[in-house]
Amino acid sequence: MKKSWIILIVVGALLVMGFMYVKGKYNTMVVASENVDAQWAQVENVYQRRADLIPNLVSTVKGYAAHEKETLEGVIEARSKATSTTINPENLDASSLQKFQAAQDGLSSALSRLMVVVEKYPDLKANQNFLELQAQLEGTENRIATERMRFNESAKDYNLSIKMFPNNLFAGMFGFEKKAYFEAQAGADVAPKVEF
Repeated sequence: MKKSWIILIVVGALLVMGFMYVKGKYNTMVVASENVDAQWAQVENVYQRRADLIPNLVSTVKGYAAHEKETLEGVIEARSKATSTTINPENLDASSLQKFQAAQDGLSSALSRLMVVVEKYPDLKANQNFLELQAQLEGTENRIATERMRFNESAKDYNLSIKMFPNNLFAGMFGFEKKAYFEAQAGADVAPKVEF
């Protein structure tokens, strides 16, 4: 009788320890996944800040460069595309991240064209509102780069945690999948050719 109680206690203790171990591994992966999702929300936040600055920038430029209608409309259209492309954090795969990045790259390109137009208007370049908006936009671009880097770091930490043994066994069992990274634009590794 005593022997069977001891066996039951040992088996019960092993089951409780096994449960606590699996629970700890699962919760660690949940926390890592939530960190990636939270960092993604911050990336979207800074992209939204950029999108919110653009109408003010366009309005300021419009007063000086009314006949640059095509460029201004291009910026507005690119902003519309960029803000309509969103990703559910549960769906952070390479394909959806690539679509999001393509929309954001289109907006960056349109903003670059707008800045070229601005060079033609010395009065606009000296306008205090324009200078403030331009400084805010530059600051936002820096924030975007920082938040993208932080997102990639949190995605790396998460991806490592679900790939390492024995977490990889539990990750597969509980449906944790790899998160995608932001990648550099095609051709970003080639220095631009500048000619005078």
